[in-house]
Amino acid sequence: MEGQARGPPAAGSGEGSAFFPMSGKTPRGNLIEGTMIEKILIVDDSTVNRLLLSSILRKAGYETVEARDGKEAVEQTFQCMPDLILLDVVMPEMDGYQVCSTLKGDDRTREIPIIFLSARTETEDKIRGLDLGGADYVTKPFDKGEVLARVRNQLKIRSLTQKLIQSNRELMEKQKKLDEDLRAAAGIQQSLLPQKVPSIEKVEIAWRFQPCDLIGGDIFNVCRLDEANTGIYLLDVSGHGVPSALVTVSVHQMLQPQQGSLVKKRKETPPYYEITSPAEVCSILDREYPIERFDKYFTMVYLVLDTERGRLRYTNAGHPPPILLRGNGGLEFLDKGGPFIGLGGILPYEDEEKKLDRGDKLILYTDGVVEYPNGQGDFYGEQRLVDLLGSGAGLPVGLLLDRLLESLRTFGNGTPFPDDVSLLGFEIRG
Repeated sequence: MEGQARGPPAAGSGEGSAFFPMSGKTPRGNLIEGTMIEKILIVDDSTVNRLLLSSILRKAGYETVEARDGKEAVEQTFQCMPDLILLDVVMPEMDGYQVCSTLKGDDRTREIPIIFLSARTETEDKIRGLDLGGADYVTKPFDKGEVLARVRNQLKIRSLTQKLIQSNRELMEKQKKLDEDLRAAAGIQQSLLPQKVPSIEKVEIAWRFQPCDLIGGDIFNVCRLDEANTGIYLLDVSGHGVPSALVTVSVHQMLQPQQGSLVKKRKETPPYYEITSPAEVCSILDREYPIERFDKYFTMVYLVLDTERGRLRYTNAGHPPPILLRGNGGLEFLDKGGPFIGLGGILPYEDEEKKLDRGDKLILYTDGVVEYPNGQGDFYGEQRLVDLLGSGAGLPVGLLLDRLLESLRTFGNGTPFPDDVSLLGFEIRG
């Protein structure tokens, strides 16, 4: 016996009293009128202390279970899994510190709060109990009000902790499901990218796509409009996530040749159709996708490559300007056009036409290239891009794009890509 409680013991005496049962297998908490009663394990080698504590706690509305020593305390804990343990320190066979260490070392019982009840008042004893994982330390002789206050406080903390753990678990499950959905959406979006290079006489086409961790808003495509003309576009929707991806999917569907945006059908005279100019395509999209519709806007380059005439018509809607590498060593930016798509048709777009010769290359890219940062916060920038393309102008277009991606990775030195990097290029070979 380590110490007695202050005040007279409750009626009844002896272990296993009919009024104060010492132990026994009981379910975890009882329900009374829909309220779960919390269960407290009282561990003390003093029968008087156990009876008194049991009486106090039962009158306060708690269910109690008792143990006479440390060994029985461990057995009772695993048997009934209490919500809180009142634990004496000095006991035969196994003292309170050993009990606490055993229970805190097991995943099943680690989170059960333990309040030490001890006649030891030395600071070292209290520190030892708390270091072992005890939640609180009450010295004997104890006061009824103090015990109840400490018990209520620890049970409240336990309840809040369990709710927090449960909420965190639910959030993690939701995040896991969201991540799975985002990966699926990213897979669907990437499936819209060209799966194989269209066969276009005298033209070599290549593209590269480096996705970031988040699902983004980049999309590009190459589609034959007729025997002589090929439509090529690259666009970048503002933001990341599902909303941006859904806009890219919608625009991709609208830019299919059979939808009528790229090719206008005419029935009166041959050839019964007309290729839509790049400026008109951007105007159509600008009317169909005002910012207020999806709370998104996008930049875009759309061009029509005429391989019979060796001509290129394009419109740049607020997009990073494609770079035309001339076979003779010259370099031009294709920046004519108009504002980004999303203003609702209030501003016009204009076309520009370029004559192409053998050896000319055109490189389209998204802002994920020039805005790619390294660990020091510097951006790759337009000048590095121009220097890289200029130094590799003699390479085949596919190798040139590979060289650009490698240059980005070297510059970033392992920095994750914060935005998608989309590259699309073609070279006139005849």
